[in-house]
Amino acid sequence: MRVSLMKGVTAVLAALALPLALATPASAGPVDDVFAKLLVKQVKGANVTKHLNALQAIANANGGTRAAGTPGYDASRDYVADKLRKAGYKVTLDAIDFVQGWTENNPPTLEIPGQKTYVPNEDFHTFQPSPAGDVTAQVQGVDLTLPPTPTPTSTSGCETSDFAGFVPGNIALIQRGTCAFAAKIRNAGFAGASGIIVFNEGQPGRTDAFPLDIGEWRAGVPMVFADFAVGNELAATPGTTVRLKVDATLQLGTNHNVIAETRGGDPGKVVMVGAHLDSVPEGPGINDNGSGSAAILETALQMKHYPVKNKVRFAFWAAEEIGLLGSDQYVEELTQAQRDRIKVYLNFDMVASPNYAYKLYDGDDSDGAGSPAGPPGSAQIEKQLESFFDSRGLAHVGTDFDGRSDYGPFIAVGIPSGGIFTGAEGIKTPEEAALFGGTAGVAYDVCYHQACDTTANINATALDVNADAIADSTARFAFNLRSIPARDTAAAADRVAVKSAG
Repeated sequence: MRVSLMKGVTAVLAALALPLALATPASAGPVDDVFAKLLVKQVKGANVTKHLNALQAIANANGGTRAAGTPGYDASRDYVADKLRKAGYKVTLDAIDFVQGWTENNPPTLEIPGQKTYVPNEDFHTFQPSPAGDVTAQVQGVDLTLPPTPTPTSTSGCETSDFAGFVPGNIALIQRGTCAFAAKIRNAGFAGASGIIVFNEGQPGRTDAFPLDIGEWRAGVPMVFADFAVGNELAATPGTTVRLKVDATLQLGTNHNVIAETRGGDPGKVVMVGAHLDSVPEGPGINDNGSGSAAILETALQMKHYPVKNKVRFAFWAAEEIGLLGSDQYVEELTQAQRDRIKVYLNFDMVASPNYAYKLYDGDDSDGAGSPAGPPGSAQIEKQLESFFDSRGLAHVGTDFDGRSDYGPFIAVGIPSGGIFTGAEGIKTPEEAALFGGTAGVAYDVCYHQACDTTANINATALDVNADAIADSTARFAFNLRSIPARDTAAAADRVAVKSAG
């Protein structure tokens, strides 16, 4: 029966191949519909589960983890790459850097020469993993929000535009708030800061500095986290000259993203599908994110039978758990022309949470709350995913682009993005329990970032449904990108120019 099925599929594909090659835009719709239905039938939850079992076995054989920098990650990488090579994909192991070790040799220094010396590990702390450095330069505030102006939070340093007018070589003075510390550090580095002082926000409960590992070192300059009082004092006199010194030893390691691309398809129109492959050190990471990795792997293995119209690129990201390092370095290394060829990015991170909700990234910010809409085209990705769930009579809700997964670097350069998320440590609401079942008042994944995130932590229904949704959206965009608007490449180039300054 299996042979007969494959012969039937092959016959259908042969019949599709010639029309596809000659297809006009008007004929694209029916082709993508046929292709999507065939692929959904072939991507089975049972086969996705086999990949999860393999990832669990890898973790079991390697100290219970598949984290970046461990043999468990390397074995996971090799498992995925081997499957994809045998399926006929062009596979690249894309090297990325991560922090393998960091030691502070002596306490840091922060002083206004001849006037005041701040107390290390009391007034301020070294940001782990700060590079070593000793710099004396003027401090320049970056989009600060200070008393007496009342504000619920600060956005200092969150956007490259915050650094308009920043003088390369100055020490950046940045306020905590809104976005990740790592994003502020990266933006300061792109602006040419010679050192970085981030100070606490100044709101109740957010005044004192504390030791913190932000997993980000790529600004290449000394960086510290200071009390609000320190930052407020330095901001009071713009242009104050400060000495900032960090004495530390930073050791970098290498991991690899696995990038697999279809042999066929228009290279000028790339559909990219991604999931992070690494776990946290504490556990095997089977839901987070073996589930997304296994689902896109099975989608790719079944897609090998199809003559796609647009080139499809599958990415299995390294070092997501320590700062989106795999996806961020990948996007950063692309030229503007290479970025422009990526028409959509689909992200699948945690798609089988035990107390799941079907959450689709809110590409159009339809709820009017939280993070803004994604780049133009993101709304269309959301609608495509919605149509799949609607076709099965399944409820779905939106979820913000909060920057916690690998869509972040793609959104930052204007690439339309979307995807599915079934929840992490957040608490399921009564309204969601009414829509999806499960238990209100309990985390979507009670084993999030723990040793118990094993194959026993997977919801089989969510895994099966979402694997089908992934196959459906991948298939449709592989043949039909008509809904995705043309990109404003000039605006994207401007973003890159700002990021590259200094």
